[in-house]
Formats: sequence, structure tokens, C-alpha cells
Amino acid sequence: MRIAENTKVMTKPIPAISKYMTTAPHAIGIDQPLTLAHTIMRKYSIRHLPVLDGGVLVGMLSDRDLSLIESLKDINPKEVHVEDAMSNQVYSVSPEAPLDEVVSAMAEHKYGCAVIMQNSHVVGVFTTVDVCRAFAELLHSRLAT
Repeated sequence: MRIAENTKVMTKPIPAISKYMTTAPHAIGIDQPLTLAHTIMRKYSIRHLPVLDGGVLVGMLSDRDLSLIESLKDINPKEVHVEDAMSNQVYSVSPEAPLDEVVSAMAEHKYGCAVIMQNSHVVGVFTTVDVCRAFAELLHSRLAT
């Protein structure tokens, strides 16, 4: 079957990351003990905590970071602060960032999440779980016949 040359192919715009991000994410202060981070992550079933210092994003703490520190011999998680376990490298984007660009960067660099920033404030997170939700929705809405 041949498509007529004057037939336009309809395409939908790539949605912004704000459509799929988790809004109002939990965060933790840089000087808090790892035990508090662990409690927050378990209570809310999350794997990433943006780390703030006076309201400014300074790092990311993952459940993987916690597991590593907690597995070290002679380390007391009550005495170790978030600052000592967090990653200083944080992938952040604006709420208007296109979904495809964010997902591509996460895959290329193996980021577990992106922090969504607006006016120097954390307004959301976009994790690999959010990627799966977005993918499922897009498959259902765009490819279903």
C-alpha cells in the first residue's frame, strides 16, 4: 500500500517531563543521619532522596548508597551523615524538558533519576519507575489500535 504524497502524517508532540514526574518529592538535609534517610525511604517506598543544604540541592542519596555504607564493617549509620554517603553528581532538568531527552540522558549515563528544578527549587523527581509508567502510557495511548 502506498501513501499518497499529499497525505500528512499526524504526529503528537513529545510531552514534557512534568507530565510524568513525581511532584513534591521527599528530600533530606545534608546533616541528617543515615538512619533517618533509611526510615524515610522505607516509609514512603522510595529509592532516591534529593539532599538539601539550606533549601539548595547539593546531592542525591539512593538506597544503593545506604546499602553500601550500611554493609561496611564498624560503621554506625546513626553516626554517619547523609553528606558522607550522597552523590554530589545530580542530573537535574526543568519541568519543560522533553521526555525523550531526559530518558535518553538517563539511559546513556545510567542515572537512576532526574531531579526536576524550577527557580532553584526541587519541584519533582523522575525515576526509572516513572520511566516505566510513561512508557506504558505512551504504548497504550499512541500505539494501541
